Amino acid sequence: MISVEEAIGRVTAAFQPLPAEQVSLEGALGRVLAADVAARRTQPPADMSAMDGYAVRAADVAAPPVSLRIVGEAPAGRAFAGRVGPGEAVRIFTGAPVPAGADAIVIQENTRRDGDRVTVTEAAAAGRFIRPAGLDFRAGEALLKAGRRLTARDVGLAAGMNVPWLAVRRRPRVAILATGDEVVMPGDPIGPDQIVSSNSHSLAAFVAACGGVATVLGIARDDADSLKALAAGARGADVLVTTGGVSVGEHDLVGRALGEAGLELDFWKVAMRPGKPLMFGRIGETAMLGLPGNPVSALVCATVFLRPAMERLLGLARAETAAATAVLGRDLPANDRRQDYLRARLGRAADGGPVATPFEKQDSSMLSLLAAADCLVVRPPFAPPASAGETVTILPLGGGAFSI
Repeated sequence: MISVEEAIGRVTAAFQPLPAEQVSLEGALGRVLAADVAARRTQPPADMSAMDGYAVRAADVAAPPVSLRIVGEAPAGRAFAGRVGPGEAVRIFTGAPVPAGADAIVIQENTRRDGDRVTVTEAAAAGRFIRPAGLDFRAGEALLKAGRRLTARDVGLAAGMNVPWLAVRRRPRVAILATGDEVVMPGDPIGPDQIVSSNSHSLAAFVAACGGVATVLGIARDDADSLKALAAGARGADVLVTTGGVSVGEHDLVGRALGEAGLELDFWKVAMRPGKPLMFGRIGETAMLGLPGNPVSALVCATVFLRPAMERLLGLARAETAAATAVLGRDLPANDRRQDYLRARLGRAADGGPVATPFEKQDSSMLSLLAAADCLVVRPPFAPPASAGETVTILPLGGGAFSI
Protein backbone atom coordinates (compact mmCIF):
# COMPACT_ATOMS: atom_id res chain seq x y z
CA MET A 1 0.00 0.00 0.00
CA ILE A 2 1.11 3.55 -0.69
CA SER A 3 0.27 6.65 1.34
CA VAL A 4 -2.56 9.00 0.45
CA GLU A 5 -0.09 11.82 -0.19
CA GLU A 6 1.95 9.72 -2.62
CA ALA A 7 -1.19 8.52 -4.39
CA ILE A 8 -2.50 12.08 -4.81
CA GLY A 9 0.87 13.16 -6.17
CA ARG A 10 0.96 10.34 -8.71
CA VAL A 11 -2.62 10.99 -9.81
CA THR A 12 -2.25 14.74 -10.28
CA ALA A 13 1.14 14.36 -12.01
CA ALA A 14 -0.57 12.32 -14.72
CA PHE A 15 -2.69 15.27 -15.91
CA GLN A 16 -2.08 18.60 -17.65
CA PRO A 17 -4.50 21.51 -18.09
CA LEU A 18 -6.93 20.97 -20.96
CA PRO A 19 -6.98 23.17 -24.07
CA ALA A 20 -8.98 26.39 -24.13
CA GLU A 21 -12.29 27.04 -25.87
CA GLN A 22 -14.32 30.20 -26.37
CA VAL A 23 -17.65 30.69 -24.59
CA SER A 24 -20.08 33.57 -24.47
CA LEU A 25 -20.86 35.34 -21.23
CA GLU A 26 -24.15 33.42 -21.04
CA GLY A 27 -22.21 30.14 -20.81
CA ALA A 28 -19.36 31.34 -18.62
CA LEU A 29 -20.72 30.72 -15.12
CA GLY A 30 -18.64 28.09 -13.33
CA ARG A 31 -16.09 27.81 -16.12
CA VAL A 32 -12.36 28.23 -15.48
CA LEU A 33 -10.47 30.98 -17.29
CA ALA A 34 -7.65 29.83 -19.52
CA ALA A 35 -6.26 33.35 -20.05
CA ASP A 36 -6.27 36.69 -18.29
CA VAL A 37 -9.13 39.02 -19.23
CA ALA A 38 -8.31 42.69 -19.77
CA ALA A 39 -10.81 45.53 -19.84
CA ARG A 40 -11.65 46.85 -23.29
CA ARG A 41 -12.86 50.17 -21.92
CA THR A 42 -12.37 52.54 -19.01
CA GLN A 43 -15.14 52.53 -16.41
CA PRO A 44 -16.55 55.06 -15.94
CA PRO A 45 -15.36 56.41 -19.28
CA ALA A 46 -15.64 60.04 -18.03
CA ASP A 47 -16.31 61.89 -14.79
CA MET A 48 -19.89 60.95 -13.88
CA SER A 49 -22.47 62.30 -11.47
CA ALA A 50 -23.19 59.99 -8.55
CA MET A 51 -26.44 61.79 -7.63
CA ASP A 52 -29.38 63.73 -9.04
CA GLY A 53 -28.86 67.46 -8.60
CA TYR A 54 -26.89 70.28 -10.20
CA ALA A 55 -23.39 70.39 -11.65
CA VAL A 56 -21.67 73.53 -10.35
CA ARG A 57 -18.31 75.15 -9.72
CA ALA A 58 -17.39 74.52 -6.08
CA ALA A 59 -16.07 78.09 -5.81
CA ASP A 60 -19.52 79.46 -6.67
CA VAL A 61 -21.28 77.61 -3.80
CA ALA A 62 -18.68 78.03 -1.08
CA ALA A 63 -20.82 80.56 0.84
CA PRO A 64 -24.51 79.53 0.55
CA PRO A 65 -27.20 80.44 0.02
CA VAL A 66 -26.31 81.41 -3.54
CA SER A 67 -28.43 81.77 -6.69
CA LEU A 68 -27.15 80.28 -9.97
CA ARG A 69 -28.47 80.44 -13.53
CA ILE A 70 -29.46 77.05 -15.04
CA VAL A 71 -27.89 76.83 -18.49
CA GLY A 72 -28.80 73.28 -19.48
CA GLU A 73 -29.57 69.70 -18.55
CA ALA A 74 -27.55 66.45 -18.53
CA PRO A 75 -29.67 63.29 -18.28
CA ALA A 76 -27.99 59.88 -18.13
CA GLY A 77 -26.72 58.92 -21.55
CA ARG A 78 -26.57 62.48 -22.92
CA ALA A 79 -23.89 64.97 -21.98
CA PHE A 80 -24.35 68.73 -21.79
CA ALA A 81 -22.44 70.09 -24.77
CA GLY A 82 -21.55 73.47 -23.27
CA ARG A 83 -19.38 74.61 -20.42
CA VAL A 84 -20.37 75.70 -16.91
CA GLY A 85 -19.15 79.23 -16.29
CA PRO A 86 -19.12 81.46 -13.21
CA GLY A 87 -22.56 81.75 -11.61
CA GLU A 88 -23.98 78.89 -13.73
CA ALA A 89 -25.36 75.38 -13.07
CA VAL A 90 -26.50 72.40 -15.14
CA ARG A 91 -29.37 70.17 -14.03
CA ILE A 92 -27.81 66.69 -13.90
CA PHE A 93 -28.94 63.15 -13.18
CA THR A 94 -27.20 60.09 -11.78
CA GLY A 95 -24.88 58.52 -14.35
CA ALA A 96 -24.64 61.58 -16.59
CA PRO A 97 -21.23 62.96 -17.60
CA VAL A 98 -20.13 65.97 -15.58
CA PRO A 99 -20.04 68.97 -17.93
CA ALA A 100 -16.85 70.88 -18.61
CA GLY A 101 -16.19 73.62 -16.10
CA ALA A 102 -18.10 71.95 -13.26
CA ASP A 103 -16.20 70.27 -10.41
CA ALA A 104 -18.96 69.39 -7.90
CA ILE A 105 -22.52 68.12 -7.69
CA VAL A 106 -25.06 69.72 -5.37
CA ILE A 107 -27.76 67.18 -4.56
CA GLN A 108 -31.28 68.31 -5.35
CA GLU A 109 -32.32 68.11 -1.68
CA ASN A 110 -29.97 71.05 -1.04
CA THR A 111 -31.51 73.29 -3.69
CA ARG A 112 -34.64 75.31 -4.53
CA ARG A 113 -35.47 75.86 -8.19
CA ASP A 114 -37.37 78.84 -9.53
CA GLY A 115 -37.66 78.86 -13.33
CA ASP A 116 -34.19 79.08 -14.85
CA ARG A 117 -32.51 79.78 -11.53
CA VAL A 118 -31.58 77.53 -8.63
CA THR A 119 -30.74 78.50 -5.06
CA VAL A 120 -28.05 76.33 -3.47
CA THR A 121 -28.50 76.07 0.31
CA GLU A 122 -25.44 73.96 1.18
CA ALA A 123 -21.82 74.13 0.03
CA ALA A 124 -20.26 71.37 -2.06
CA ALA A 125 -16.51 70.77 -2.09
CA ALA A 126 -14.67 70.08 -5.33
CA GLY A 127 -15.17 66.44 -6.34
CA ARG A 128 -18.34 66.04 -4.25
CA PHE A 129 -20.65 63.32 -5.69
CA ILE A 130 -18.46 62.90 -8.78
CA ARG A 131 -17.22 59.48 -9.86
CA PRO A 132 -13.94 60.19 -11.67
CA ALA A 133 -13.08 58.50 -14.96
CA GLY A 134 -11.44 55.11 -14.33
CA LEU A 135 -12.70 54.88 -10.74
CA ASP A 136 -13.61 51.20 -11.31
CA PHE A 137 -11.01 50.18 -13.89
CA ARG A 138 -9.12 51.39 -16.94
CA ALA A 139 -8.79 49.97 -20.45
CA GLY A 140 -6.07 47.31 -20.62
CA GLU A 141 -6.25 46.44 -16.93
CA ALA A 142 -6.33 42.64 -16.40
CA LEU A 143 -9.02 42.19 -13.77
CA LEU A 144 -9.79 38.47 -14.18
CA LYS A 145 -6.86 36.07 -14.05
CA ALA A 146 -6.33 32.68 -15.67
CA GLY A 147 -7.19 29.79 -13.36
CA ARG A 148 -10.21 31.51 -11.81
CA ARG A 149 -13.54 29.71 -11.63
CA LEU A 150 -16.03 32.31 -12.78
CA THR A 151 -18.80 33.46 -10.45
CA ALA A 152 -21.88 35.51 -11.29
CA ARG A 153 -19.92 38.54 -10.06
CA ASP A 154 -17.10 37.77 -12.48
CA VAL A 155 -19.51 37.42 -15.39
CA GLY A 156 -20.96 40.83 -14.56
CA LEU A 157 -17.48 42.34 -14.38
CA ALA A 158 -16.52 40.85 -17.76
CA ALA A 159 -19.67 42.36 -19.27
CA GLY A 160 -18.83 45.74 -17.76
CA MET A 161 -15.34 45.40 -19.27
CA ASN A 162 -17.04 45.07 -22.68
CA VAL A 163 -15.75 41.50 -23.13
CA PRO A 164 -18.40 39.31 -24.82
CA TRP A 165 -16.31 36.11 -25.20
CA LEU A 166 -14.00 34.35 -22.77
CA ALA A 167 -11.28 31.72 -23.17
CA VAL A 168 -11.99 28.91 -20.70
CA ARG A 169 -10.66 25.42 -20.16
CA ARG A 170 -12.58 22.67 -21.88
CA ARG A 171 -14.70 20.73 -19.42
CA PRO A 172 -13.07 17.42 -18.40
CA ARG A 173 -14.87 14.44 -19.94
CA VAL A 174 -15.33 11.65 -17.40
CA ALA A 175 -16.76 8.24 -18.27
CA ILE A 176 -18.31 6.32 -15.37
CA LEU A 177 -18.62 2.55 -15.33
CA ALA A 178 -20.21 0.61 -12.48
CA THR A 179 -19.56 -3.13 -12.15
CA GLY A 180 -21.17 -6.10 -10.48
CA ASP A 181 -23.93 -8.67 -10.98
CA GLU A 182 -25.37 -7.59 -7.64
CA VAL A 183 -26.25 -4.00 -8.63
CA VAL A 184 -29.12 -2.62 -10.69
CA MET A 185 -30.01 0.93 -11.71
CA PRO A 186 -32.61 2.84 -9.65
CA GLY A 187 -36.13 1.99 -10.78
CA ASP A 188 -35.16 -1.30 -12.45
CA PRO A 189 -36.51 -4.63 -11.13
CA ILE A 190 -34.49 -5.75 -8.11
CA GLY A 191 -33.70 -9.42 -7.59
CA PRO A 192 -33.70 -10.99 -4.12
CA ASP A 193 -29.88 -10.79 -3.88
CA GLN A 194 -29.37 -7.44 -5.59
CA ILE A 195 -28.92 -3.86 -4.46
CA VAL A 196 -29.64 -0.50 -6.07
CA SER A 197 -26.60 1.18 -7.61
CA SER A 198 -26.09 4.78 -6.48
CA ASN A 199 -22.50 5.21 -7.61
CA SER A 200 -23.13 6.15 -11.24
CA HIS A 201 -25.55 8.90 -10.23
CA SER A 202 -23.52 10.27 -7.33
CA LEU A 203 -20.29 10.28 -9.32
CA ALA A 204 -21.94 11.90 -12.35
CA ALA A 205 -23.24 14.63 -10.04
CA PHE A 206 -19.79 14.88 -8.45
CA VAL A 207 -18.17 15.38 -11.85
CA ALA A 208 -20.68 18.08 -12.75
CA ALA A 209 -20.07 19.82 -9.41
CA CYS A 210 -16.35 19.85 -10.14
CA GLY A 211 -16.93 21.41 -13.56
CA GLY A 212 -16.79 18.33 -15.78
CA VAL A 213 -19.08 16.43 -18.12
CA ALA A 214 -19.98 12.87 -17.13
CA THR A 215 -20.98 10.00 -19.40
CA VAL A 216 -22.54 7.02 -17.61
CA LEU A 217 -21.57 3.84 -19.47
CA GLY A 218 -23.87 1.53 -17.51
CA ILE A 219 -23.25 -1.49 -15.30
CA ALA A 220 -20.80 -4.15 -16.43
CA ARG A 221 -21.56 -7.71 -15.46
CA ASP A 222 -19.00 -9.79 -13.58
CA ASP A 223 -17.28 -11.11 -16.67
CA ALA A 224 -14.33 -9.76 -18.59
CA ASP A 225 -16.11 -9.44 -21.94
CA SER A 226 -18.91 -7.30 -20.49
CA LEU A 227 -16.47 -5.07 -18.70
CA LYS A 228 -14.21 -4.59 -21.73
CA ALA A 229 -17.16 -3.92 -24.02
CA LEU A 230 -18.59 -1.17 -21.83
CA ALA A 231 -15.17 0.28 -21.02
CA ALA A 232 -14.61 0.77 -24.75
CA GLY A 233 -17.21 3.53 -24.53
CA ALA A 234 -14.67 5.61 -22.61
CA ARG A 235 -12.64 6.31 -25.75
CA GLY A 236 -12.21 10.06 -26.05
CA ALA A 237 -12.76 10.65 -22.33
CA ASP A 238 -10.10 12.26 -20.20
CA VAL A 239 -10.79 9.90 -17.31
CA LEU A 240 -12.50 6.53 -16.98
CA VAL A 241 -13.86 6.04 -13.46
CA THR A 242 -14.90 2.51 -12.50
CA THR A 243 -16.63 1.51 -9.28
CA GLY A 244 -16.36 -1.95 -7.79
CA GLY A 245 -14.27 -4.87 -8.88
CA VAL A 246 -10.94 -3.56 -7.63
CA SER A 247 -10.35 -5.54 -4.44
CA VAL A 248 -9.04 -9.09 -4.16
CA GLY A 249 -12.18 -11.19 -4.61
CA GLU A 250 -12.25 -13.77 -7.38
CA HIS A 251 -15.04 -11.81 -9.08
CA ASP A 252 -13.11 -8.50 -8.96
CA LEU A 253 -12.19 -8.36 -12.61
CA VAL A 254 -11.39 -4.74 -13.34
CA GLY A 255 -7.62 -4.95 -13.14
CA ARG A 256 -7.41 -8.23 -15.06
CA ALA A 257 -10.00 -7.39 -17.73
CA LEU A 258 -8.75 -3.89 -18.40
CA GLY A 259 -5.20 -5.19 -18.34
CA GLU A 260 -6.17 -7.31 -21.33
CA ALA A 261 -7.54 -4.10 -22.91
CA GLY A 262 -4.21 -2.31 -22.46
CA LEU A 263 -4.35 -0.90 -18.92
CA GLU A 264 -0.95 0.27 -17.70
CA LEU A 265 -1.27 0.10 -13.92
CA ASP A 266 0.37 2.84 -11.86
CA PHE A 267 -0.69 1.79 -8.36
CA TRP A 268 -3.24 -0.32 -6.50
CA LYS A 269 -4.16 -0.05 -2.81
CA VAL A 270 -3.88 3.10 -0.72
CA ALA A 271 -3.45 3.26 3.06
CA MET A 272 -6.76 4.97 3.76
CA ARG A 273 -10.19 4.30 5.22
CA PRO A 274 -12.66 4.14 3.63
CA GLY A 275 -11.29 3.19 0.24
CA LYS A 276 -8.18 1.01 0.47
CA PRO A 277 -8.82 -0.88 -2.81
CA LEU A 278 -8.15 1.99 -5.22
CA MET A 279 -6.55 1.61 -8.63
CA PHE A 280 -4.95 4.13 -10.97
CA GLY A 281 -3.46 3.73 -14.43
CA ARG A 282 -3.95 4.57 -18.08
CA ILE A 283 -5.58 2.92 -21.07
CA GLY A 284 -4.11 4.58 -24.13
CA GLU A 285 -4.89 8.29 -23.90
CA THR A 286 -7.46 7.85 -21.12
CA ALA A 287 -6.54 7.88 -17.44
CA MET A 288 -8.29 5.22 -15.38
CA LEU A 289 -9.30 5.60 -11.74
CA GLY A 290 -10.75 2.48 -10.16
CA LEU A 291 -12.84 3.31 -7.09
CA PRO A 292 -14.26 0.87 -4.55
CA GLY A 293 -17.83 -0.30 -5.07
CA ASN A 294 -18.98 0.78 -1.63
CA PRO A 295 -20.92 4.03 -2.22
CA VAL A 296 -19.36 5.90 0.71
CA SER A 297 -15.87 4.72 -0.19
CA ALA A 298 -16.41 5.69 -3.82
CA LEU A 299 -17.42 9.26 -2.98
CA VAL A 300 -14.72 9.73 -0.36
CA CYS A 301 -12.08 8.50 -2.82
CA ALA A 302 -13.55 10.76 -5.50
CA THR A 303 -13.20 13.70 -3.12
CA VAL A 304 -9.59 12.82 -2.28
CA PHE A 305 -8.36 11.81 -5.76
CA LEU A 306 -10.77 12.65 -8.59
CA ARG A 307 -11.38 16.22 -7.48
CA PRO A 308 -7.66 17.22 -7.52
CA ALA A 309 -7.28 15.44 -10.88
CA MET A 310 -10.12 17.52 -12.32
CA GLU A 311 -8.70 20.68 -10.78
CA ARG A 312 -5.45 19.90 -12.57
CA LEU A 313 -7.29 19.42 -15.87
CA LEU A 314 -9.08 22.72 -15.36
CA GLY A 315 -5.91 24.61 -14.46
CA LEU A 316 -7.21 25.42 -10.98
CA ALA A 317 -4.99 26.06 -8.01
CA ARG A 318 -5.49 23.49 -5.28
CA ALA A 319 -6.26 26.36 -2.88
CA GLU A 320 -9.88 26.30 -4.10
CA THR A 321 -10.57 23.00 -2.34
CA ALA A 322 -7.55 22.71 -0.06
CA ALA A 323 -7.83 21.16 3.38
CA ALA A 324 -8.87 23.46 6.21
CA THR A 325 -8.84 23.17 9.99
CA ALA A 326 -11.49 23.07 12.68
CA VAL A 327 -11.84 22.39 16.38
CA LEU A 328 -12.74 18.79 17.19
CA GLY A 329 -16.21 18.42 18.66
CA ARG A 330 -15.71 15.13 20.50
CA ASP A 331 -12.97 12.76 21.66
CA LEU A 332 -11.48 10.30 19.16
CA PRO A 333 -9.45 7.14 19.77
CA ALA A 334 -5.98 6.51 18.38
CA ASN A 335 -5.80 5.68 14.67
CA ASP A 336 -4.16 2.70 12.98
CA ARG A 337 -1.82 2.71 9.96
CA ARG A 338 -4.50 3.84 7.48
CA GLN A 339 -5.37 7.51 7.01
CA ASP A 340 -8.95 7.91 8.17
CA TYR A 341 -11.67 10.16 6.72
CA LEU A 342 -14.47 10.61 9.25
CA ARG A 343 -17.82 12.02 8.21
CA ALA A 344 -18.63 15.01 10.42
CA ARG A 345 -20.99 17.92 10.91
CA LEU A 346 -19.72 21.49 11.13
CA GLY A 347 -20.89 23.89 13.79
CA ARG A 348 -19.64 27.12 15.36
CA ALA A 349 -17.78 27.66 18.60
CA ALA A 350 -18.51 30.58 20.92
CA ASP A 351 -15.74 32.55 19.18
CA GLY A 352 -17.29 31.86 15.78
CA GLY A 353 -14.69 29.33 14.69
CA PRO A 354 -15.65 26.03 13.02
CA VAL A 355 -16.25 22.92 15.11
CA ALA A 356 -16.18 19.51 13.40
CA THR A 357 -18.03 16.73 15.21
CA PRO A 358 -17.62 13.26 13.66
CA PHE A 359 -20.63 10.97 13.71
CA GLU A 360 -20.35 8.18 16.25
CA LYS A 361 -21.06 5.55 13.60
CA GLN A 362 -18.62 5.56 10.69
CA ASP A 363 -19.65 2.33 8.96
CA SER A 364 -18.75 2.76 5.28
CA SER A 365 -22.09 1.31 4.20
CA MET A 366 -24.00 4.30 5.60
CA LEU A 367 -24.48 6.69 2.68
CA SER A 368 -27.04 8.69 4.66
CA LEU A 369 -24.31 9.90 7.00
CA LEU A 370 -22.20 11.11 4.10
CA ALA A 371 -25.20 13.04 2.76
CA ALA A 372 -25.67 14.60 6.22
CA ALA A 373 -21.97 15.46 6.61
CA ASP A 374 -20.47 18.90 6.02
CA CYS A 375 -16.86 17.78 6.01
CA LEU A 376 -14.45 14.90 6.44
CA VAL A 377 -12.17 14.93 9.47
CA VAL A 378 -8.75 13.67 8.38
CA ARG A 379 -6.91 11.42 10.83
CA PRO A 380 -3.29 10.68 9.82
CA PRO A 381 -1.84 7.19 10.18
CA PHE A 382 -0.97 6.30 13.78
CA ALA A 383 -2.54 9.52 15.09
CA PRO A 384 -2.72 9.43 18.91
CA PRO A 385 -6.03 9.84 20.74
CA ALA A 386 -7.53 13.29 20.21
CA SER A 387 -9.62 15.25 22.68
CA ALA A 388 -12.50 17.60 21.99
CA GLY A 389 -11.12 21.10 21.50
CA GLU A 390 -8.01 20.02 19.60
CA THR A 391 -7.39 21.36 16.10
CA VAL A 392 -7.88 18.85 13.28
CA THR A 393 -7.62 18.89 9.49
CA ILE A 394 -10.87 18.75 7.55
CA LEU A 395 -11.92 18.44 3.92
CA PRO A 396 -15.01 20.62 3.40
CA LEU A 397 -17.70 18.96 1.31
CA GLY A 398 -19.30 22.20 0.08
CA GLY A 399 -22.88 23.37 0.07
CA GLY A 400 -25.68 24.46 -2.23
CA ALA A 401 -26.47 23.12 -5.66
CA PHE A 402 -22.81 22.43 -6.43
CA SER A 403 -22.10 20.56 -3.21
CA ILE A 404 -19.52 17.84 -3.49
